[in-house]
Amino acid sequence: MVADTRESAHGSNEKKPRSKRPNAQWKIDGTAPMNHNEEFKLDDNGLNVRERIENSYAAEGFDAISDDDLHGRFRWWGLYTQRRPGIDGGRTATLETRELEDRYFMMRIRIDGGQLTRQQLSTIAGISEEFGRGTADLSDRQNIQLHWIEIESVPEIWRRLESVGLSTTEACGDVSRVILGSPVAGVSDDEILDPTPVIDEIRERFIGDTELSNLPRKFKTAISGHPSQDVVHEINDISLIGVVHPELGPGFDLWVGGGLSTNPKLALRLGAFVSVDQAADVWHGVIRIFRDYGYRRLRNRARLKFLMSDWGPEKFREVLETEYLGYALADGPEPPAPSHTGDHVGVHRQKDGNYYVGLSPVVGRVNGGTLTALAELMERYGTERLRTTPYQKLVVLDIAPERTEEFVADARALGLEATPSVFRRDTMACTGLEFCKLAIVDTKDTATRVIAELEERLADVREQLPEQLSLYINGCPNSCARIQTADIGLKGQLIPDGDGGQTSGFQVHLGGGLANHHNDGTGELGRTVRGLKVASDDVAPYVDRLVRRYIDNHAEGESFARWAKNAAEEDLT
Repeated sequence: MVADTRESAHGSNEKKPRSKRPNAQWKIDGTAPMNHNEEFKLDDNGLNVRERIENSYAAEGFDAISDDDLHGRFRWWGLYTQRRPGIDGGRTATLETRELEDRYFMMRIRIDGGQLTRQQLSTIAGISEEFGRGTADLSDRQNIQLHWIEIESVPEIWRRLESVGLSTTEACGDVSRVILGSPVAGVSDDEILDPTPVIDEIRERFIGDTELSNLPRKFKTAISGHPSQDVVHEINDISLIGVVHPELGPGFDLWVGGGLSTNPKLALRLGAFVSVDQAADVWHGVIRIFRDYGYRRLRNRARLKFLMSDWGPEKFREVLETEYLGYALADGPEPPAPSHTGDHVGVHRQKDGNYYVGLSPVVGRVNGGTLTALAELMERYGTERLRTTPYQKLVVLDIAPERTEEFVADARALGLEATPSVFRRDTMACTGLEFCKLAIVDTKDTATRVIAELEERLADVREQLPEQLSLYINGCPNSCARIQTADIGLKGQLIPDGDGGQTSGFQVHLGGGLANHHNDGTGELGRTVRGLKVASDDVAPYVDRLVRRYIDNHAEGESFARWAKNAAEEDLT
């Protein structure tokens, strides 16, 4: 009893360390679910919902869909309910999902590496026209997204897509999403290596694998062998970037743990060189680390970036090599700084003597008619290949040298510009209030208006504008349009209107960028200026004012991003 009294007295005077709550890491805490998302994923694999869509829901209609399928497992097949028209952004945070959603779906078509054939493009265009009210958006993940899709039409859409080698498998959900790849893989005159065989191997071996279809959250991949580092590798869960090892030759530098949203983190180099033969197995090792050690208890900490932040690259590499690969990777060189952008807009020579032409629509918005016309144009010019890009652009391959000028003119007639203004070239926007249930403000129409206004406002200083000036517009805090990595990033929110009410507006991020936007090869997140918010109607005047200050005050050779990072706050308002 005396001993017990002493222990009790000691405890009353000195706090014991609080036990750390488990993060629901499968390999540490077991697989017992700690939230409803984890429950429904364990109850029934998300990939299994396809059978119910084809055999039940398509026949019985929207009202027959179970809640966990509709708001959960449908994502495994690229389907989200879209926002019901007429609900303003002020109600986004106050309404339940069922009140916000329509009885129609956004469908995301998976396009690994951004590689499409003319026949595939034509098929997507036909689906858009017949089932999607003509909608089609190019995403910054190299996907094409359709809207107004009815559940009754989904099996037929899948049949048409799969007949030409496309799918929506794992286009959304807690799975491996589309694999970003260099849009000029296999054709560029200066690429280090063609990553297409690696992308193909990963897709064929692992996409749709039920062993990898219950991850803590989404898993994003980027693979490029191009020196421009054209796949935004710093903001993906895993990236393989082309390098030349002094002894081992061409291969990849391994990056892990990037992601944006409300807690942005840039990926870290593991210092490891990955050969082409090792690449798919290394990818498999990293995704299994995420599956086994990733945090599942809280959805807002369930991305790989949080595990990397806690572990660090040295421990991550050690676990990868010892527990998952069974061998050590060679140390490797860091990729050299890119000397030019990787958006591939314009006319560029291929290694075979033909040319590829990068085309810019306005903020990724096209339609079924435009895609049909582009497919017909490609047929006239004798090419069967095109690519989507991580910048909401299209790249048409294999144009004969003597026909490039004619092709550029014909594409322009379709609204696809190979020589766009800096604002049209470098402005991106997410889906926004029109279709997204999370959005607070309009994005696509706002961006389209802002581009036109800036082209007019800054016409007098056109020759003094920087070669690139990225303006990314997002409808909510989740950063689908990568606002923290833009020269000027706009995060949608409601702001005071000066009359006691609220209006659509944006918080401003300045001076961000990724490697291919900076000649020093460093990625950097933008800064925010305290209290700096801009109403939607004032975006163009604000950017006009800001760009003119840059023109008047920057040092020779200083990029807009560097100037904005270093400028006094009063120069940025």
